[in-house]
Amino acid sequence: MSNPITPLHKEDTTVAGRSIAPRASTTALTPLQLEDRATIYRGESARREVDAFRELRTRLLAVVGGNAVTLIAPVSAGSGGSFVARNLAVAVAFDESKNAILVDCDLRHPSQHATMRINASAGGLIDYLEDGDGDAASVLYDTGVARLRLVPSVQSRENGSEYFSSARMRLLLDTLRTQPSTQIFLDSPPVLGSPDARILADLADVIVLVAGYGRDTPATIAQAAANFDPKKFAGVVFNEGV
Repeated sequence: MSNPITPLHKEDTTVAGRSIAPRASTTALTPLQLEDRATIYRGESARREVDAFRELRTRLLAVVGGNAVTLIAPVSAGSGGSFVARNLAVAVAFDESKNAILVDCDLRHPSQHATMRINASAGGLIDYLEDGDGDAASVLYDTGVARLRLVPSVQSRENGSEYFSSARMRLLLDTLRTQPSTQIFLDSPPVLGSPDARILADLADVIVLVAGYGRDTPATIAQAAANFDPKKFAGVVFNEGV
């Protein structure tokens, strides 16, 4: 599991609907299983990571409010964006009054379903976006973590721009927003080298940039941050490992 992260910094800135049940229920994961999935859990051995993500969660929720869409965007490949997105969603789900949905939007290198050991045989994000008749419930999976569900990207695509700018993508997020007390996290491709993160930023309420500690330079971090609307930009998380 990664070393702790540095909490985001920088000041900034529901609609009730019918519940979407997860496609399949799984037994709650054990601490050992969660460790194997690079996922935080309550326990003394994991307290350092848990405390870091709880602090990050507190700072984020103070900014967003309501049912919000948060884009977690790594500066570059290897910065640990997927790790931060997954565990920030888990930290939100620790609160029994809240739910979290993680959407794997890294279409070139989807990883969340593999990391979480989820058999997404019914399809994922690409299937939903390409099927005009599909519904969100068909691609929403239980993760074995209470109150956390995943929309995986099972198939890979070289260019996500057309998918993320589609009406279907907006429909998906609008549908997920209707779930009670739910925070939505978009696991983004790297900002540098692709326009996908910038397009996803238009769909998000708030943006968190993930920088690899000792990997991404101040210049590359500034270059990545410049891609986003300052009004949406919540700050930078420095991740010490993947």
